[in-house]
Amino acid sequence: MTISLNTDAVEHARELIRAGKVDGNDLGDWSAEKPTAEGEDVFIANNGWDAYAKWHLGIDEEADPRTKKAYSFPYGDFVEVHRAGVIAAESRAGEYKHTEIEKAAKELLDLIDKDK
Repeated sequence: MTISLNTDAVEHARELIRAGKVDGNDLGDWSAEKPTAEGEDVFIANNGWDAYAKWHLGIDEEADPRTKKAYSFPYGDFVEVHRAGVIAAESRAGEYKHTEIEKAAKELLDLIDKDK
């Protein structure tokens, strides 16, 4: 299992941030705010795997792209980028030495905070 940066997801997040689609509340618990497994299933059924992938900064190129296992480091709720989600992704990426993902998350945070 090799997790790499999902550049399509980074670009998607940038577009959302530039469009103002950001939940800037970082006081909440991201693990409680992120989409549930059932919510993910509904999103995939309605929008497909490519759309699901764009909400995850990490991708396992060795995994089947039509499984949730292929995607990691979620950053939003399928509507908005959540600052708390980006912080969680940056922290976890740093913890597990995924430096490209950590750097991308930091850049997204900077972009979010630029508008504050």
